[in-house]
Amino acid sequence: MVKIKKTALNTIHHILGGKMIEFAGYQMPLQYTEIQQEDEATKKGVGILDASHMGKILIHGKDAFDLVQMISLNKSPQLTAGTLHYSCMSKSKGIIDDLMVYSIGEKGYLLVVNASKIRKVMDWILLHTIPNAEVTNVTDTMTLMIVQGPKALHTLQKLTDIYLEGIDCTKFKIGELACISKVMISSSGYLGARGFEIFVENKYAEHVWDAILKAGKDDHIVPVGLAARDTLRLEMGFFSLWK
Repeated sequence: MVKIKKTALNTIHHILGGKMIEFAGYQMPLQYTEIQQEDEATKKGVGILDASHMGKILIHGKDAFDLVQMISLNKSPQLTAGTLHYSCMSKSKGIIDDLMVYSIGEKGYLLVVNASKIRKVMDWILLHTIPNAEVTNVTDTMTLMIVQGPKALHTLQKLTDIYLEGIDCTKFKIGELACISKVMISSSGYLGARGFEIFVENKYAEHVWDAILKAGKDDHIVPVGLAARDTLRLEMGFFSLWK
């Protein structure tokens, strides 16, 4: 029997009364309250979502760029440190998966892929490995949370000196958030509206989540489950992506 994985925020989901289900091999919150309530609260204010089940693959080494160019259809030599783009992987029989590619400087590239495709993506990358390009699945060592909605910037800016307004869908910043250093913040629009993706080491996940909930209290922040995630993405025509 396959063991169901838990994200670093699993305990918090239970404390908040999340209705837990199995999704892509992980125990994840389907909803905390009513789906429509979480959907509307995110569109009007701000919602916070655990997306740690998403695949996170690190490619680093001297030839990391060459490997990323080989496996990704969106070939961009302009993808410099601190930038990202949307792409996909394919083979003769069709698309393997869509993904986001983050250029993180000397460390190489971070690929964020769909949770249900992690194994297939890893197999495809390893099939094309080249010398001096190391591939590591870091999915279960890194927490990814989404802070989305028209008041997301106001909520997060209280917790960081990073100029969040300057982060568009092609850029990301690494800096301090909620007194935790080396937090990566992007703004690719996971749920279709203005918002931010926050990558942090698992050991700091609960601290950062709690700090964001506290900072967003006046903005009426709500935790968002997978069900409202799907309705929000469906409304934006994103439902087929980032499963």
